[in-house]
Amino acid sequence: MTVSRRDFLHVASASAAGLLLSFHVPERARAAPKAAPSPAQLPPPNAFVRVGPDESVTVLLAHSEMGQGIWTGLAMLIAEELYCDWSRVRSEHAPAAPVYAHPVFHAQLTGGSSSTNSEFLRYRTVGAMAKDMLVRAAAARWKVAPEACRAANGVVTRGKDQLTYGQLAADAMKLSPPTKVKLKDPKDWKLIGTRVRRLDTPEKISGKARFGIDVQFPGLRTAVVLHPPAFGAKLARFDPSAALKVPGVEKVVPVASGVAVVAAHFWAAKLGRDALRAEWTPPEGGGLDTAKMLGELRALSRKTGAVAVDVGKVDAGLAAAKSRLDMEYDVPYLAHAPMEPLGGTVKIDGDRCEIWVSTQAPGATQQSAAKILGIPPEKVDVHTTFLGGGFGRRGSQGVDFAPEAVMVAKAAGVPVKLVWTREDDIRGGYYRPMYAHRVQVGVDARGMPVAWDHVVVGQSIVGGTPLEPVMVKNGVDSTTVEGIVDSPYLEPIPARRVSAHSPKTPIPALWWRSVGHSHTAFVMESAIDELAHAAGQDPLAYRLALLKGKPRHARALELAADKAGWGKAPAEGRGRGLAVHESYGSIVAEVAEVSIDQGRIRVHEVTCAVDCGTAVNPLGIEAQLQSGVVFGLTAALYGKLTLIDGKVQESNFHDYPMLRMFEMPRVAVHILQSDAEMGGIGEPGTPPIAPAVANAVFALTKRRLRSLPLRVG
Repeated sequence: MTVSRRDFLHVASASAAGLLLSFHVPERARAAPKAAPSPAQLPPPNAFVRVGPDESVTVLLAHSEMGQGIWTGLAMLIAEELYCDWSRVRSEHAPAAPVYAHPVFHAQLTGGSSSTNSEFLRYRTVGAMAKDMLVRAAAARWKVAPEACRAANGVVTRGKDQLTYGQLAADAMKLSPPTKVKLKDPKDWKLIGTRVRRLDTPEKISGKARFGIDVQFPGLRTAVVLHPPAFGAKLARFDPSAALKVPGVEKVVPVASGVAVVAAHFWAAKLGRDALRAEWTPPEGGGLDTAKMLGELRALSRKTGAVAVDVGKVDAGLAAAKSRLDMEYDVPYLAHAPMEPLGGTVKIDGDRCEIWVSTQAPGATQQSAAKILGIPPEKVDVHTTFLGGGFGRRGSQGVDFAPEAVMVAKAAGVPVKLVWTREDDIRGGYYRPMYAHRVQVGVDARGMPVAWDHVVVGQSIVGGTPLEPVMVKNGVDSTTVEGIVDSPYLEPIPARRVSAHSPKTPIPALWWRSVGHSHTAFVMESAIDELAHAAGQDPLAYRLALLKGKPRHARALELAADKAGWGKAPAEGRGRGLAVHESYGSIVAEVAEVSIDQGRIRVHEVTCAVDCGTAVNPLGIEAQLQSGVVFGLTAALYGKLTLIDGKVQESNFHDYPMLRMFEMPRVAVHILQSDAEMGGIGEPGTPPIAPAVANAVFALTKRRLRSLPLRVG
């Protein structure tokens, strides 16, 4: 992989003859490293830092900023080793190019809570490399050895002499990068580990930040697409005449995904689509019905599926147990519902294409556009804007909003901004699938598990995608069973079996914030709570007994419980529940305090404790834990999509509601000091909240809620 001449000139021209430094990210490095990589680990570049003559330090990010804070966090890594003036640092999204491929996913993609830990070593290394080159440039001017010079706060000094990084940038750019560098000892960090406010906040507050929906330029038209009304329906015919009579509507063109209405502005396009007459062939078999589907999933859960884990003699263990608990849980289809509407802007000029889009997958966008247009990928320029929420929805690999924008622009022959309305998004597919779980646990005389049989049923997220060969083993999608097969609760149980069924449906499925952990944590932590109460034990003490030999889990659980006042009676009319779950290398424990108000669950307090290894920016970690709680709590209390005859019944926030401001609990976040490998932080706050709330409801009402969303009425 190499940088093309065009990409180099694009980046270099922006540096105004300053220092342009590139580096390669060949392997994921989650732990805080002790030494720099060898020269062999630094071949072709896939990320850049620029030091400009105006003293600016610009970090180009191979990942998308969608609210998770990497605009600041990744820049901190370079700034730490560059010894620069933090007030001069800014970030930009890198262009789409193979050199920016994720070191693990091997595609330019943001996801899996991996942006910081995958780049931790390399971003620091490039900062150290840039500093070395600047120091050598200063030493050459003064005709002294580099060891006689010192860098700090964007200035190189030797005695009373000093030169700023901006003054040295042009000379430094002419030097060869060092073959090795020494990184700071963690005890000498000045930025990493401190509470740093976000670089993108000022422009987002002022309205200067540009999201995909904000793109405008002369000659741009707006389009909306009429999609099939039900999953499995296909376009039979359409009549554009009524749509073309709407003032402002200019064209009506068919595309692979439906019929596009192109107009001078959004409202005209929307009204034109409303007026468009189209006929659709009905779905085969009349269409899907989620009530019927749930019954089928539950029936399948009573049979062993494709086996993911099989240790000991499970059936014999269940039969010989002192007693047995049989538990069934289910969770619904969920939409991602990011606040910024989906869409993208496309301009086709001869054999070149420009795309402006809020995407987690600029590489996939570039590849799909090239395929649609029949041009080489390097002739597609993708401009990644800020993302108004992603949660996995903007990372789809199939024919979705970004490729659809390309198809519409190609068919219409004009630059087009495609806009999906909220209804298009809620009803447009790419959901977290519906799942049913059946858990059978045999316990001994002390109430401790000795046999565990767990069956999960739900469609595969990666089935039928390029990821299937990697992520589906022996018929089991790893995302379906993550959080179960690696659960610390199951590890000491002598007889345990985990299996899965993955029925196929025409409903597009996609990773949703925390992916499989979004449902497996709910089931595991609810089941453990049921076992604790059945044994007549305190839920905290019961968990700690099962977590012997798992000190990180135990520490997080004990800290959250202590800070929440576990063991002390809550206020009258309130109950507390807890949960602890590991995902993406981070362990999060949460304690929820709830009440029931006129038949509705009200969550007042959530206390979080997190062990994520090295904490780069504690302020950002707090924000992500709070965000994860809000996202997970919204789903726990409200999230549910209903299909009848293949049609999604929900359409907007009035019937697919978000958590409101007045419902927001107080969320306290406590970060554990840890020398463990660095984990992710964007998603791990979401999985524990649903079971913590469900367990709190049981503590308060003695009613066990096994279905999401949680209902007490």
